[in-house]
Amino acid sequence: MPLCHLPTLTRYLIAERRRFPDASGDFNALILDVSIACKAVARQVANGALEDLGVTDSTNVHGEEQKPLDLVSNEMLIRQTEWSGQLAGLASEEMDEPYQIPETYQRGKYLLITDPLDGSSNIDVNVSVGTIFSILRAPDDVIESGRDVVESDFLQPGTQQVAAGYAIYGPSTMLVLTVGNGVVGCTLDRNLGEFKVTHPDIRVPDDTQEFAINTSNSRFWEPPVQRYVDECLAGRVGPRGKDFNMRWIASLVAECHRILMRGGVFLYPRDTKNPARSGRLRLLYETNPVGLIIEQAGGRASTGRQPILDVQPSELHQRIGFVFGSKNEVERIERYHAEPMSRDLPEPLFG
Repeated sequence: MPLCHLPTLTRYLIAERRRFPDASGDFNALILDVSIACKAVARQVANGALEDLGVTDSTNVHGEEQKPLDLVSNEMLIRQTEWSGQLAGLASEEMDEPYQIPETYQRGKYLLITDPLDGSSNIDVNVSVGTIFSILRAPDDVIESGRDVVESDFLQPGTQQVAAGYAIYGPSTMLVLTVGNGVVGCTLDRNLGEFKVTHPDIRVPDDTQEFAINTSNSRFWEPPVQRYVDECLAGRVGPRGKDFNMRWIASLVAECHRILMRGGVFLYPRDTKNPARSGRLRLLYETNPVGLIIEQAGGRASTGRQPILDVQPSELHQRIGFVFGSKNEVERIERYHAEPMSRDLPEPLFG
């Protein structure tokens, strides 16, 4: 289809809204605000070293160094979404506590949770990075009273998400989105400044011959993960009877995008490197939105032991093990965890 005939993101959202005659339009407006912020972040990322953003010696709540673009991206998301009356509050990887919508602005019925610049440690080497976001409905008492949000308002399982998406800033800028009716991919037309729906129905193949895992952690893996990787590495002469390729980008957005485009499985599992920690990735603003996208595209997202979207969060910045991608591979990994012969770690006391 000629580029000029492709529907815009706005047109797609209007068509989706028609499925809900009583919808007010606030939901669409919020997603469009997020998309505008992503365009602004894309411009900053594309300019790279041409932008004099200074330096930062700050760290986020996880003790990780904050790049200047982390803080700029976070500010762009806040400023674009706080004013228009759709949000009751916002939470971000870059902020210890939830962000309160200023009293000068109307407060709405949705909560936004975001990783403003996923993979920012790769910026220096020009690897694709992105913005991940999740939208939840605020609790009824927040909507009715307009009170300040608190951490517990955001502690909803992934099944409660009303939308999730990510923008990836690579050779082209894409916005990948689900509003609970499949997954679409929109490419930024830089001439028009509009996202066009270029991938109307993204599906993850059930089978794959690609896996992604950080093998430098292999000495810390649990037996089910070690078994799975060993079988993949054994290739055609091993129990799987086929050769696998391994990929590792260390940017969750880029890993997810590759799997959506051509299949694969990604593992960042719980391990013994830090037994007190249940995993590396963040449940609310990384694994839940990615998990919803993957499952809406026909894939599977899991902790290795249970569906990721069923996990009840216990804290805002909770970490968790994560396995996602082609359905048959993720289900195999879950079977390996469930078998009695696997010498699992005891479940951590708190989550």
